[in-house]
Formats: sequence, C-alpha cells, structure tokens
Amino acid sequence: MTQYLKSSSSTPAGLPITAGTTYKIDEKTPELFRPLTIRSVTLRNRICVSPMCLYSIASSGPLTGVMTPLYITTIGHNVFKGAALAMIEATGVQPSGRITPHCPGLWNDAQQQGLRPIVDFIHSQGGLCGVQLSHAGRKSSTQPPLVAQQLGKSSARAFEEHNGWPDDVLGPSGGAEHSWDGKGQDPSGGYHVPKEMTEFEIKELVSNYAKSAERAVKAGVDVVEIHAAHGYLINQFLSPVTNRRTDRYGGSFENRIRVLLEVIVAVRAVIPASLPVFVRVSATDWLEHTEVGKNLGSWTEESTIQLARLLPELGVDLIDVSSGGNHHQASFNVFDGGEKHTEIALKIKQVLKAEGSKLLVGTVGLITEAKQARDLVQGGLRRGPGVDIISVGRQFLREPDWVLNVASELGVDVVWPVQLQRLRPGPTSRI
Repeated sequence: MTQYLKSSSSTPAGLPITAGTTYKIDEKTPELFRPLTIRSVTLRNRICVSPMCLYSIASSGPLTGVMTPLYITTIGHNVFKGAALAMIEATGVQPSGRITPHCPGLWNDAQQQGLRPIVDFIHSQGGLCGVQLSHAGRKSSTQPPLVAQQLGKSSARAFEEHNGWPDDVLGPSGGAEHSWDGKGQDPSGGYHVPKEMTEFEIKELVSNYAKSAERAVKAGVDVVEIHAAHGYLINQFLSPVTNRRTDRYGGSFENRIRVLLEVIVAVRAVIPASLPVFVRVSATDWLEHTEVGKNLGSWTEESTIQLARLLPELGVDLIDVSSGGNHHQASFNVFDGGEKHTEIALKIKQVLKAEGSKLLVGTVGLITEAKQARDLVQGGLRRGPGVDIISVGRQFLREPDWVLNVASELGVDVVWPVQLQRLRPGPTSRI
C-alpha cells in the first residue's frame, strides 16, 4: 500500500494529480484554461477559490485562531477538483484583527502549524495555496453571522463573554460616529465603537503584517494577499469617509494610502522574491451619489486606478478587485455589487494595459456560468482586455465540481481526479 499511495494525498503513485489542467493547449483553448506564471508559481488555469469566512475556529484556549481540517474539506476539496489557487479567508495578523472570535489568525506558532497541513494537502493535489492577511478594524469583535441571525440582526457585537475584545476595537478614526453602522453605543447596534489608532499602534500593525507573512511562508504558502477591501482596517484608512485623521496617515490621498504602502513594503521585505503578493481592494465605496459621499468624499474607481499605478514598483503582482463594505449607506454592498466588481475590474485592466503596466488584475463577484467566466478572462473577445484570473466563492459552495463542469461546457479536455475517472464524460483512459 505504501508503494501504491502517496502518503500525503492518498493518490495512487505515478498518476496525475493536476485536476483542471488542460491536456493539449491549442489556438482554440480559452485563456480561462491556460496556465499563468506569476514569479515562480504557475497556476494550472485561471480559476481561484475566493477567500470565504467559515467562522468555525476555536475562540479560546491553545487552539485560538488555529485552522482545522475543515479547510481541507472545503477549499481543499475545490483544489482536488481543479481550482488552481485556494485563498484562505481573512486571517488576523493580531488577536484584535479578527472579524469574529471564531476567525483564523497567524500571530503565533500554533496557528502557523495549523496552516501547514492545509497547505500540504493542496500541494499534494497539484494546487497552490494563498493566505489573505487582514485586520478587521472597526468591523472586528463581532459574532458569527449565524449567531447574529438567531438574534434577529445582520450583525451582533462580541463581548468578553463571547471571547470578544470590545475595548480593543481600532480604526483610523475613533468615537461613536465611527461605529460601522453609525449606532454607536445604542444597544440595537451591531458594531463596537472604535478607538483611533496611535502612530505607535500603526507601526505595530505594519510589523505584525510582516511577521504573519513570514509565518505564512514558513507554513509553505505560495501567495500572500493583503486585504485592503470590504471595509476592514486598511480599507478604512484608504477612504476619506472613514479616515478623518489630521496626521500623516490622513487627509490627502498620499497620506491615506500610506498604511497600505508601508504594509506592502514590510511584507515584500520579509518574503522570498519568488513569492507573489496580491492586494485585494474595494474599488469603490459606492458612496459617490449619497449625502455621505458628497459631504466627505469617498474612495472611487479613479482612486483605485491611481493606487494601482503605484503597486508594481512596490513588488505587488496582482490587484484583486472587489467593491463595497466600508459604509452602511453605500448604494451596493459586498454581495449585491458582485457583477459590478467584474465591470470595474475590466475597466481597470484596460487602463493599466493601455499605460503599459504589467500589474495583473483579478476579480470576484457572482461568477457562476461557464461562458461568463470565459469572457471575463478571454482577451480579444471584448472591446478591451480580459482580467488575468477570476475568484469564485459561493458557486463553489453550491457546485464543488464547477471547474470540471465549466471545462466540459466549454469543450476543454482537462485532467480529472484519478479517483473520479468513472464519472468523467468522454474518454476515461487518459490515465
């Protein structure tokens, strides 16, 4: 048995373990199923598993923030069935950086060790693993959505009895008016009142991003993504709506992006030059047409393009385009703005390519259909270039075979998991 099986993967020795790889690439092969090399890593296709919060990790004790085998059965399963890259959900660089007490962290040895088996399994299936490093800022110390729903709320605060940290919720700006839902201390509110970060705390934050990136590398990850989207801490610094500081981290565009740039530089300095760095952004606050946006200004598509122009020189390889999440009065939120994300990403790619930028562009949001996925990536089929990768989230939860089904619908002959050959449409003698 030990000669027949690869111990880390339970895959028969000598057989292909690269599900989702195209057997023969020719002029008819869509870009979606062509490999993409970024620095030293190669994605076997352009389909990635978007980071999706599971809220299923211990909130106290020695396993606080430690990832569990659940990640193998969820994102690992999607790699087993053909996804090129699986991105682990928002992972706190500090204890107070988690969204909920039940979210993962990467600030200690136990968490680093807990990440390793997940990375190893994904590698055993020929895939790549990334981790999204994050700090939730004023959206931290909340309870998992299922708990909030049971309470009849969209969000519920986590207090000490829930292993939360209500007195250590941080933001670029502080005070009751800066709670995410604007309800301050009102018992009906779902978010804590944040404290304004000191410059010392900002310096510590930057250092913690670098330390977590080092831990990710030691655990074997292939990609580090910096989470600067969805209303979490770095996104809060970027937007004039949530950043009302008057020091060198607030005010002008250059000051508001300072934290992100410092984090990028710190992360890039401690990881191998061969390792890709992604940055996920909310391309717009969706506040331009609201009173809030008109009064305070907001982060817009133009802001994102301006930021994107700076990223390659800092060693960023890909900008991962999403939107929303930074204010409760936005026209769209992270979820219902899905199709808008992809439209904006295509605009950004067109601008960057016209300027000669080599920054890759990825996108996410309600990508569910084969032809839709193909056209998003397929340069030449639209007026402008396609994006370089797509990230798929909820559709994988509905349809774990999505990569294989998309390939079949598009007429692309890809490798199937050897264990599932009996289910493969068409020839099954590939192995």
